[in-house]
Amino acid sequence: MENGVYQVKIKGTTKVFPEGTTLKEVAEQFQEAYRFPVVLAFVDGKLQELHKRLTKDCEICFETIADSLGYNAYQRSLCLLMVKAIHDLDQHTYRHKVRIHYSISGGYYCTLTNQETCEKDFLEKVEARMRELVKMNLPIEKTSVHTDEAISRFRRYRMFDKERLFRYRRVSRVNLYRINEFEDYYYGYMVPETGILTQFRLQAYEEGFVLLFPVKSSPDRVAQFQPPRKLFQVMQEFTRWGDMQGIETAADLNDAVTGGHTREMILVQEALQEKKIAELAERISKDGKKKIILIAGPSSSGKTTFSHRLSIQLRANGMKPHPIAADNYFVEREDTPKDENGEYDYECLEALDLELFSRQMQELLEGREVDLPTFNFKTGKKEYGLQKKKLQKNDVLIIEGIHCLNPKMTQHMPKDAQFKIYISALTQLNIDEHNRIPTTDGRLIRRIVRDARVRGASAQKTIAMWDSVRRGEEAYIFPYQEQADVMFNSALIYEIAILKPYVEANLFGIDRQSPEYLEAKRLLKFMDYFVGIGSENVPDNSLLREFIGGGCFSVT
Repeated sequence: MENGVYQVKIKGTTKVFPEGTTLKEVAEQFQEAYRFPVVLAFVDGKLQELHKRLTKDCEICFETIADSLGYNAYQRSLCLLMVKAIHDLDQHTYRHKVRIHYSISGGYYCTLTNQETCEKDFLEKVEARMRELVKMNLPIEKTSVHTDEAISRFRRYRMFDKERLFRYRRVSRVNLYRINEFEDYYYGYMVPETGILTQFRLQAYEEGFVLLFPVKSSPDRVAQFQPPRKLFQVMQEFTRWGDMQGIETAADLNDAVTGGHTREMILVQEALQEKKIAELAERISKDGKKKIILIAGPSSSGKTTFSHRLSIQLRANGMKPHPIAADNYFVEREDTPKDENGEYDYECLEALDLELFSRQMQELLEGREVDLPTFNFKTGKKEYGLQKKKLQKNDVLIIEGIHCLNPKMTQHMPKDAQFKIYISALTQLNIDEHNRIPTTDGRLIRRIVRDARVRGASAQKTIAMWDSVRRGEEAYIFPYQEQADVMFNSALIYEIAILKPYVEANLFGIDRQSPEYLEAKRLLKFMDYFVGIGSENVPDNSLLREFIGGGCFSVT
């Protein structure tokens, strides 16, 4: 700094700004260079909100709502705006309690806890009030208060879930966000003002409504509402499971753990999952025509353990299952398609030998003996003579792979012989009523733990490749999930408390200077909401054993 000014480098251009200039003021001078509103800033690689002031010479890289972190800030801020609008309509009485549940069809499904259904006229008033607040372009202010003061305020605001949550936090201070007189707690950074939040819509759905967000790839338009019926039903069922045990939020889970109910909670959750798997097996058995069971789902959903547990239940129904990994049908390595970076793309459908797969499945259904391939990942070639199969009367094939729900993979098989299952870890447990836990976070934590145990991979490496994994899921798995005959939720309401000591040890090992440290820091803060527990009460056939080890299926 010279003479009370700082030199700031942005997009290769260096400008000077007076001491005390906010990042928002800097952003306003560069906004024309960006198509979408700037909402956050990286200052020398450190993410900051725009209310922060310049304190040194630095390099700034701005985040807009079209970038991942900026988009997430937009979502959180829109939730605050919605809760504030309802608060205003209640004339600040806290009569309507809003519960934000989970993500569906480009938005968050929400309910009002003091009424069975969300009335249309009230929803219209909420949206109208939100748009009024946007036009007023009010600042979203951030304040830091002592944790005891935050707990006192939450009690006064009747936000009892937050009051209990922060009794378990070891931090001395809490960041609160405010629009006018209304304040709330949110996990993560916010946009600087309400005027940015122009793109949204409220859509009545079932007993509640959906807060629809802008399309991430085109944030100047709102996502089209296309309700996923099967996915919604599964999420609703898991919500009922949580409500049955009185566990909806992190505070509820912590209360159960500290209250000495850990073992009972685990056993009930495992019993509910086993009941669902048994019902699936009975349904397949009673049908009598299902010969090919296809299982697909995103990374770290527990597909392998699920297929083992389903096999056991099928045996209990008099059937003989034969597991087949779709990965054994990879084309020879030199024939594998390459991505835009010139790397082999093992995620795309064309990486599989569909002609061979279809022919062999048809031959098995015709009662012929087939020499199934085993793919050797070291040589990059298929090998034969290790798996010869011939289906008998009560035999059934269980095929697991990311493309198993893609119609192109099964187009030559008789439809009445297929049974398709979509499996994912669809957590319904949230931090509190206004802060949801993304399903992707739960799966990423699972994968970090498993990769470290099975593959010796660091948390840094797992985080570095996660965006690529997610892109593959978006392209090859999620578009077909509603085509499944059944959806199975592999999430366990207690699992974060179990995974906490495993994942923290790995996350702390990430260097502060690495690109992955920001994500590691976020996950560590997230894990701090939970009281950790030991794994001794987790059954050895639990889906969770696929990640922490010690399971009876020897999953590696």
